Amino acid sequence: MDDNKALTFSGIVLSIFLMGVFLRLAKSVLIPFVLALFFYFILSPVLDFMTRLKIPKVLAVVVILLITFFVLYLLGVMFYSSGKSFAAEFPKYGQKFSSMLRSLLSGFKLPNVKWDPLAWVDSLDISQVGSLLLSSLGTFFSFFANLFLILIFLIFMLAGRGKLNIKIKNSLSPHRSSQLVKIIEHIDREIQKYLAIKTIVCLASGIFTTVVLLIFGVDFAIALGFITFLLNYIPNIGAFIAKILPFFIALVQFEHFWPAFWILVILTVFDAIVSMVIEPRIMGHGLGLSPLFILFALFFWGWLWGIPGMILAVPLMAILKIISHNFPSLKFLEALMSK
Repeated sequence: MDDNKALTFSGIVLSIFLMGVFLRLAKSVLIPFVLALFFYFILSPVLDFMTRLKIPKVLAVVVILLITFFVLYLLGVMFYSSGKSFAAEFPKYGQKFSSMLRSLLSGFKLPNVKWDPLAWVDSLDISQVGSLLLSSLGTFFSFFANLFLILIFLIFMLAGRGKLNIKIKNSLSPHRSSQLVKIIEHIDREIQKYLAIKTIVCLASGIFTTVVLLIFGVDFAIALGFITFLLNYIPNIGAFIAKILPFFIALVQFEHFWPAFWILVILTVFDAIVSMVIEPRIMGHGLGLSPLFILFALFFWGWLWGIPGMILAVPLMAILKIISHNFPSLKFLEALMSK
């Protein structure tokens, strides 16, 4: 009996290890696949609506794909060009930030000490940081290739919508197939609701941030708005970074505290209204993910897939919790992920 338990435990550990290796090595394909899966859940209600209007499914899929390609391509071009400008201008901002810190510390009139609080600024090669940001953006060709791969996955997902239920009904007994189809449809609706509402909320935050920054004349408003849109998928931590980043950019650009302060206040008030009033009313009871589990998910998926993994981490965990809620054998996993 002890040998069987040891073998079972060893098999579980080995399976987790191999799964992690697979996820890390195949991230160039899996990240577009997961993104396509998210788009599928968001766009499938649109497909259902168009088919109810007696529009042929093939035509509906083609229209949805064309609109999706146009929107993603437009957003990608805008963010890519703005991100390139930000990366190129980063050394100038770094030097201004260093001089501001030195002026601030000199105002405190600290006594002569051997420890230099700004030694890290001198050791930081600002030009190298700018080059790192440029390389992290990758090439436009790689962006276009990933977009094409996402659309390929999306074609098969949308074209195959509804076929799983037919296969289940043909392969199982009527009672069992009816139960399983109801569970799958319920999971489908819950995931659609979560991703659609979350995406709309994140998009509203990104647009609002862009408009506010454009009104104040902050540089890279479009890039910062897009970053806000992405970071708002990460509860608490992402929303905090999404407000602090424009604050520091405005502070360094204007070299005055008050414009940056008012930007921070406006963004914080809007985020509080959305997260505490609007989103709970629309979302309902919410998913109630544990903050510790969210932190673990951010570290794990960030280690596996980098920054895209950190952005996708919470939606992936939310989908996993929705699935766990609908299967009695996975109730322990739901309890583990809950607050």
